[in-house]
Amino acid sequence: MINLKQIFTWWHRQTFGTFLKTLFFGKLVGRDNFGNKYYRSKKDERWVVYSGKIEASQITSEWYLWMHHTVNEIPNKENKKFFWQKEHSENLTGTENSYKPNKISKMDDKKKYETWKS
Repeated sequence: MINLKQIFTWWHRQTFGTFLKTLFFGKLVGRDNFGNKYYRSKKDERWVVYSGKIEASQITSEWYLWMHHTVNEIPNKENKKFFWQKEHSENLTGTENSYKPNKISKMDDKKKYETWKS
């Protein structure tokens, strides 16, 4: 059910307005691997209710295309990807799990340039 955090803040899954819109006008069309729920109205408005934290990079490419009206087919899990395609992962920039190349972590205090001398 809805609690006070959801009424006044958008960063806790959905606002009260989105809750009401989903309740009265939304039709659940699918879910993705992250647990996000995708809805559509009769006017073909499309929106997502995130399962956890609000992070737009959690939306996979298939659902992104559907959300932005690029394709009309609802993504399904039977669509096979090519063997060279990686699984979708959210943007981890700014977190402990962000990508750090080996060159940066092994850099020492040597300057890579010379300062101007006057």
